[in-house]
Amino acid sequence: MTMRGWRLGAALLLTALCVSGAGGPGVIRTASDLGSLPGDRFDYTSQDYQRSKRATALLVRQCMAQRGHPDFPLDPRYPSDPVVATAVASDYGVLDLDAARRWGYGWDPSVAVSSQPKGRRMTNAEYADFPACTAEAGERLMHGIDVQRDWLYAGRRADPRLRAAWKVWSQCVAEQGFTRYPDPVAAYSDTAWRRGSDGNTRHLPRERATATADVTCKRRHHTAEVWHAARAREQSADIARHRDRYAAGLEALRAYRATIAEVLRTLG
Repeated sequence: MTMRGWRLGAALLLTALCVSGAGGPGVIRTASDLGSLPGDRFDYTSQDYQRSKRATALLVRQCMAQRGHPDFPLDPRYPSDPVVATAVASDYGVLDLDAARRWGYGWDPSVAVSSQPKGRRMTNAEYADFPACTAEAGERLMHGIDVQRDWLYAGRRADPRLRAAWKVWSQCVAEQGFTRYPDPVAAYSDTAWRRGSDGNTRHLPRERATATADVTCKRRHHTAEVWHAARAREQSADIARHRDRYAAGLEALRAYRATIAEVLRTLG
């Protein structure tokens, strides 16, 4: 993408921000403040995730019962707790300045919802059959879908690697005395923050100061807004060029949702 394209996108967004007023409704605190993207309707949602998680658990329990484990829990713990992989809070990294100042790249442990399973630990015998049942559940939910051709086509096509905006943001963070990260996701996931088994960080001064600089630079240069606008332009153009493939991808997603609904209706 050329710098001219970047400036055009930034100008449009800055006009909207000026109308809303400095520090007013135009301040971006969460990814939802940026609005939706053209490709969102073709993509997997958080509700899809929750429903598929429930459907998978029901299918796994059914499979485990057939393999001789009749009381297998819906939300089992592993025989030993696995390492937690932490996902970035949003596609744009941390955005809330108050939260960054207080919690850095982590969160308030007193209000965080635990992601740890709530069921009992699997026995070793159950654990031996668990992978096969999980694979069987996945095959059931994806039945009739061409994964390589159609599944989540929109997610594979959208390109969020917007180097120009990241370069400006990175320079801004470095000028404040912090690491020159290549992008906001790298700042969020820096191992220096020493996340625990729950994925939370230690909220030490360096981390909180870096996160504060991160959000301050995003606001100063409207990084998230420019990033979001560029993604929207790219998605709109790609959808126009590949309407048949997006339509097929949407049909695959609808088939997946229908299968989940059937599992929840019959087993839930």
